[in-house]
Amino acid sequence: MNASITLPTRRPILELPDELISQIAAGEVVERPASVVRELVDNALDAGATQVTVRLQAGGVRLISVEDNGWGIHRTELPTALKRHATSKIASLGDLESVHTMGFRGEALAAICSIAEVSVLTRTDSGDEAHGWLLDGRSGELQPTARGPGTTVEVRELFFATPARRKFLKTDATELAHCIEAVRRHALARPEVGFAIWHDGKLVAQWRAVAADLAGGGTLDALRQRLADVLGEDFIQQAVAVNWPADAVPGETALADGVQRLRVWGFAGVPDAARSRSDWQYAYVNGRFVRDKVIGHAARSAYEDVLHGHRQPVYALYVSLDPTRVDVNVHPTKIEVRFRDSREVHQAVRHAVDAALAAPRSAAAAAAQAVLPQGEAGANPSPSAGAWTPPERLPSTLGGAQNPLPFQRYAQPDAIGQRVSDLGALWGNSLQGATPGFDSARTSTSSLQTDGIRSEPANSPPLPTGDWPLGRAIAQLQGVYILAENAQGLVVVDMHAAHERIVYERLKQQMDNEQLASQPLLIPATFAATPTEVATAEDSGVVLAMLGLEVVPFSPRTLAVRAVPTTLAQGDPVELARSVLAELSQHDASTVVQRARNELLATMACHGAVRANRRLTLDEMNALLRQMEITERSDQCNHGRPTWRQVNMRELDALFLRGR
Repeated sequence: MNASITLPTRRPILELPDELISQIAAGEVVERPASVVRELVDNALDAGATQVTVRLQAGGVRLISVEDNGWGIHRTELPTALKRHATSKIASLGDLESVHTMGFRGEALAAICSIAEVSVLTRTDSGDEAHGWLLDGRSGELQPTARGPGTTVEVRELFFATPARRKFLKTDATELAHCIEAVRRHALARPEVGFAIWHDGKLVAQWRAVAADLAGGGTLDALRQRLADVLGEDFIQQAVAVNWPADAVPGETALADGVQRLRVWGFAGVPDAARSRSDWQYAYVNGRFVRDKVIGHAARSAYEDVLHGHRQPVYALYVSLDPTRVDVNVHPTKIEVRFRDSREVHQAVRHAVDAALAAPRSAAAAAAQAVLPQGEAGANPSPSAGAWTPPERLPSTLGGAQNPLPFQRYAQPDAIGQRVSDLGALWGNSLQGATPGFDSARTSTSSLQTDGIRSEPANSPPLPTGDWPLGRAIAQLQGVYILAENAQGLVVVDMHAAHERIVYERLKQQMDNEQLASQPLLIPATFAATPTEVATAEDSGVVLAMLGLEVVPFSPRTLAVRAVPTTLAQGDPVELARSVLAELSQHDASTVVQRARNELLATMACHGAVRANRRLTLDEMNALLRQMEITERSDQCNHGRPTWRQVNMRELDALFLRGR
């Protein structure tokens, strides 16, 4: 036996002293000063406070004081408030299973008292008492003192009774930052409450109460203002409103068959606002800040094909549901929850965020531009007085019933690649008659080619009244970018990325109708296949059919492509089949449509999109811009890269020092 191992000796089972029990609880509840701040602010909000002031010294180690204007604590209840598991928020198991308050465990104050010096100064708002009462947590002494209605809890010398834990604290600046973040999380959930944070006698953060008017949808407006105050104007300017179901009033409780409806609202940052870290992801369940894997995964999945690389989305999302359908008593810090039906919550959050991100931002930008005061948008404000109204969605039979997005080869020997063709259908179905003053015949004149830039003829018409959000094409740059003019200035479009998204969304629409439309090939395309490709084709026939592909063995080492998706009829069938088979080989064929549909369709869309260095006519460029304006998620390609950028007149003037 190893001599370094000391065997334990038998010891009797005894009840732990109350003070030790409280210190053990403190180890679970109080990690650092920010933990105390969180617990005390919870209590202040539960007491109906509309103003909460936090005062700190030495990052909260020397002093934490939380003052509120709530309804206070009655004198007869005050000594009980500091005892273990004493609370006014629950009284039965039924209350515990339907928690409506921020705090409910009844051990925070007792745990804090075991590791710090605590005093409570309070006065009720009932008017029954002419003064307040001060309770010393250590001695239990109670004495009268002056105070207005509300409560102030002071915590001094945190961890004085457990000096070993005090050594694990960071610098005052670090602890202060954590305390501010704790209050920030509360502030984001309660815009109707004012918050102020003082440190060493200096005001370090303040967020004034925002009035909310539910009748006019004011909750989102109040939340928008609070988010701008707390996270900055940049956050709210690069975010879209989330409200699911669409007919729901955010924050308002409504019952369906006696059960509170599940609702999701808030703001989700656009893909361009994504960060390298997940530090701006705020999720709330019934007003409580949580770190929940279900909500986090659902939100992230809504961004899966609009984020580039490993960027992290930013959002402030609020979920409300019946309290009996969520367990908040999972962790002592109350930062984790467990849902009775996590799948329902996941789908709701994903659909809510996905729907908010789907609308093209070009339309929103045009609507906002239309209501700006004259001259704010630059040197060429829009002549239209009203907001831009998007046309109806293009029908799925564009270009003929058999070819929604046809791609044809140029007839000229020097013209290479694919084109967005059949402009008569595109313009006739959605544009003609909707843009007064726009003469498509004049823009279809032959384009000029000069040093890689294809520009419009000199006799082009002026911008039409009621400009299209992405403007009118004026040139093609190096076969890669489309340059367009709108009321704000210059729009630069990555034509391959934009068209890839258009094709991708069309494929998804078709897949939602159970399977993609298929078009048989007149002559099957055969190719030499690897054993893996042959096996995948044989095992995945049903899945391939749902994707509009028919790939069958032609010989032991050869596969034949007999049909391809109608949308991609003009693409390379062999290259498309190889790419899809490669994706299928990495997934279980029986569930590939559910688990990897987007990846497969993105691969297919990439093959069907117009390539870089392909020459487009002005009509084709304009048709692409119009399709972008009515295609969901058209602001990013399938890989999350932006498809267009706006350079306004103010930025252009700055480049050339105009007006200086």
